[in-house]
Amino acid sequence: MADAIRAYDWSSTTLGPLEHWPSSLKIAVGMMINSKFPKCIVWGPDLITIHNDAFLPILGGKPPALGRPFSEVWCEAWHEIGPIAERAFAGEATFIEDFPLAVDRHGYTEKAYFTFCYSPIRDEIGMVRGMIDTVIETTGAVEARRQASLLNGELEHRIKNTLAVVAAIVSQTLRGDDNDAQARSSLLERIQAMAQAQSLLTRAGATEASVTDVVIQAMAPFETSRQRFYIGGPPIMLSSRQALTLSLALHELATNAVKYGALSNEAGKVRIEWAAGRPDTEDAFMFRWIEEDGPEVRTPARKGFGSRIIQTVLPHDFGGVTLLSHEPSGVRCELRTSMRQIGTELRSSDHPEHLASETS
Repeated sequence: MADAIRAYDWSSTTLGPLEHWPSSLKIAVGMMINSKFPKCIVWGPDLITIHNDAFLPILGGKPPALGRPFSEVWCEAWHEIGPIAERAFAGEATFIEDFPLAVDRHGYTEKAYFTFCYSPIRDEIGMVRGMIDTVIETTGAVEARRQASLLNGELEHRIKNTLAVVAAIVSQTLRGDDNDAQARSSLLERIQAMAQAQSLLTRAGATEASVTDVVIQAMAPFETSRQRFYIGGPPIMLSSRQALTLSLALHELATNAVKYGALSNEAGKVRIEWAAGRPDTEDAFMFRWIEEDGPEVRTPARKGFGSRIIQTVLPHDFGGVTLLSHEPSGVRCELRTSMRQIGTELRSSDHPEHLASETS
């Protein structure tokens, strides 16, 4: 494009011969030509177009744009981008992400998406003489996200249907006396907790979820009009397995708190907080569940499903240790690991065989 710009007959445009161009335009064109990012300069009242090589894929099969009015090059979309260009010539820069436009680049109209910035270019005395369009096409990324969203929605629907069938089978199988009813209720609640965690993962992209989202989703069934939970910590992303395990552990802690702990009276509260260090280092990551102002609690006589999730599965999936204590002031649970373990997805073969029997 540098050769094309030098060879172009600019005397046929309002810009005039290249050697007579103002220094502000020459400097802007030089910077644009040396950029690998798609850029286009629009200059003067006639909106004359000058662009670099990287801008050619944006144009597609359009007729050559060099020296033509920008409004003519993009005539099919000018009603949308024209007002943005006007603001640039008025001295206002604009940045837009994934902007949808109906464009004609190959002999037919297509919907495409662009992330771009229109920035004013000023001359030596500060007057706006043109603008520079810095742009990248994001059509592929937008369509990929849309397809992923559709697939995740279908996956979430199928997971919920599958777990609903499992819940129905459990309910039918465990019909009977009160003991069976209690077991059925606990199991159905755990299936529901797993379904909620899976829904969070499918909506988030099925590969990771933030600690904050996991906590809020897990605590939603236990929240009331009174503020019973304090939730706080930095933005940290967990792997899908870690998110699911943490969600189940939080469900067990909250269920126990409703029955025996801080959520069983009017005054009790729960603090859920976490602290993190530098990503992918041996810096500490700590996650805490702290019950306050509840009734006095005692260490249970036997270890149930919830204790096994918290003391065995949770530390394994996070590559750390869990400290669970039943203090008079309330249950305290602390997960300790390193930042190197956060977001790490273990292979299914990494799980010890005893976990399957303890979580089944």
